[in-house]
Amino acid sequence: MLPAPNRFVRQATIITLFAVAALFGTVTGVLFAYSPDLPEISALDDYFPRSITRVHARGGEVIGEFATERRVIVGYDDIPEVLRNAIIAAEDGSFFEHGGFSIPAIARTIIRDLMARELAAGASTLTMQLARNITVGGERLGLQKTWQRKAREVYYTFHLEKRYTKREIFALYCNEMWLGTATYAAHGVEAAARLYFGKTAKELELGEAALIAGIIQAPARQSPLVNIELATLRRNYTLRRMVEEGFITSDESEAEMAKSIVLPPRRERTNTIAPYFVEEIRQHLEREYGTRRLYEDGLTVRSTLDIRLQRAANRAVAEGLRTVDKRHGFRGPKRNILADGNELDAFEHTRWNYPMEIGDVVPAVVTGVVADTIQVRIRDFTAEINREGFRWTRRSSAEELVELGDLIDVRIATLPETADGLCQATLDQEPELEGALFALDNRTGHVLAMVGGYDFDRSKFNRATQAYRQLGSLFKGVLYAAAVDQGYTTTTILQDEPLSFDVGPGQEPYEPTNYDNSYEGPITLRWALEDSRNVPAVWLMNQVGPETVVDFARRVGFSSPIPPFLSVALGSGEATLTEVTSAYSVFPNQGKRMVPFKFEQILDREGNVLEENRPQSHDALRADTAYIMVSLLRGVVQRGTGQRAKQLGWPVGGKTGTMDDYTDAWFVGFDPDITVGVWVGYDEKKTMGDNEQGSRVALPIWTEFMHEYIEGRQTPGGFVPPGNIVFTSVMPKTGEVAEPWANGTIQEAFISGTEPGTAFRR
Repeated sequence: MLPAPNRFVRQATIITLFAVAALFGTVTGVLFAYSPDLPEISALDDYFPRSITRVHARGGEVIGEFATERRVIVGYDDIPEVLRNAIIAAEDGSFFEHGGFSIPAIARTIIRDLMARELAAGASTLTMQLARNITVGGERLGLQKTWQRKAREVYYTFHLEKRYTKREIFALYCNEMWLGTATYAAHGVEAAARLYFGKTAKELELGEAALIAGIIQAPARQSPLVNIELATLRRNYTLRRMVEEGFITSDESEAEMAKSIVLPPRRERTNTIAPYFVEEIRQHLEREYGTRRLYEDGLTVRSTLDIRLQRAANRAVAEGLRTVDKRHGFRGPKRNILADGNELDAFEHTRWNYPMEIGDVVPAVVTGVVADTIQVRIRDFTAEINREGFRWTRRSSAEELVELGDLIDVRIATLPETADGLCQATLDQEPELEGALFALDNRTGHVLAMVGGYDFDRSKFNRATQAYRQLGSLFKGVLYAAAVDQGYTTTTILQDEPLSFDVGPGQEPYEPTNYDNSYEGPITLRWALEDSRNVPAVWLMNQVGPETVVDFARRVGFSSPIPPFLSVALGSGEATLTEVTSAYSVFPNQGKRMVPFKFEQILDREGNVLEENRPQSHDALRADTAYIMVSLLRGVVQRGTGQRAKQLGWPVGGKTGTMDDYTDAWFVGFDPDITVGVWVGYDEKKTMGDNEQGSRVALPIWTEFMHEYIEGRQTPGGFVPPGNIVFTSVMPKTGEVAEPWANGTIQEAFISGTEPGTAFRR
């Protein structure tokens, strides 16, 4: 007589065989009955899982992603052998031998369940799992949790195996399966490799591949981002199965199991590199192609953005706004975490999940305060802020600034040598001011960098493209260009004296004044522009004609409505930073205006071109007129309000702008290759503080950006004059011809025939 356990196994085996046979007959009958009503499996011939739309910088770097499902589609050959073997071992060892169903596995599962007297592991093959997860005819099979779902699963498993090769089924499976968590999305093995290890699937090593294969069973619970112990168990299970299947040796398995799972630090979030630029792209895609295609069709956008310059722009704007903000004092901590009910040692900030470097400004929690030192915790290390680190607040002691539990901004001055070490920091604060930067390639119209505000999370309003602000003296560059276009020269004498203009019946006369409330009498056009004199600008506006100046502004790229009033000479008209930067780019580009654009191509998931942009050139003004303006605006940097830019030692020109009451500060400048505009102010119309002019607020941001732009570049040949430009030595303030060696002379540029001593022949 057989022992009781063996009798039980034998009975269970017989029962299982009958059950499998009965199940097969039942399923066959059911499918035969209603299979005509099921969607055709041939729909999968055109099946594309939802994938990520990606925006790439000009160098190929990913700067933006949009998706409902975070998935990167890969082919069978893009899945490395080590990962293929790991998945086969963990999920379906006989995948390449069976026809979609593993009868031995089903039998083993039923027997195991009977012996354990509970439901143990399932017996689904890879094909069955794929059938459960794919969408056919608009319906996802996994949504029905009844015997009908199982019947359909069997039906589609059969047809998947009949219609597609094993390689095709395996690739579909690897692209379809969910491998993310409630917090971090990842559909498919490629997205999982990037999420967990910061690399492509092709770069995965044995232990990493085993981990990804292991958590397919239940990633929401077994992900290393959720439970490192469960993830380790699943990795080790996969490694043992790989030994059993003959994919690796026991020694290799043991060596990998002895290692800890190492996850790289969370990288810079993709959509935070150029959020305002990427949002402009997103809006275009949604407008032109619709929401579904944007988030599901895996479009590729090849943009014009230069990622190095974008990072330089981000830093320059952030640092510039913080500098201006500090001049007006310390406003106090953001919040107190103890008052919010948090524990001092348990508090975690999301910024701490990302890498930190010396110079970064990060949130920190105050853990101690003494007379001259503030102690703070940043992630798992402590930093000290000494008196020098908070001197800018003009407070005599730390107790006046913060208290225990305050959440403050600090700038990391040094990093600890050990994980729990001590480092140095300085006190900082988030600025209330806003700012914008826009960088344009003169010769192509490529948008190279865009910052639309201090923080996209704080405000998504793009101040580079959407904010219409008064230009102040920045408009003088357009006015003087219109005058030169009408025949005025750099040595034309303008009147700097009290003037009164009749602006209409019943209205007070318009009487402009200079910034310093002084007058210099007759001065050259050059001197008036370099010193940004107000009265000569209004006098010139009156002479040229407001309508003529406004028409000229449209020629060089302004689309905002600018009224033909005399006050427009001083920047009472409104425009966007994008418009005025584009207008100034005409000068270094020999009078040609290139239409700004943000992307070169938009491709569908198969690489077909959906949309394409190419440089578009418009003749805005004569090349000789453009060169005269380059000469004038270089003088602004050499001797005028833009002298801070001289430190660059680079061929640049530009113009400052400041509105009344210091509500708006501007600087737009260029070199032979790029034009960059900067604006600073509050969203509401209010003063930034006494003496906060464009030269003190916007120009430092521009200069800091240009420092990084210049780094590693060869000095350009400079601005090449057209053949009809001649040079004469003159005194810049009076325009008098002088000997080249006389003190204070400059080499003045003239269009041939307009230089001093010749009759005007233009």
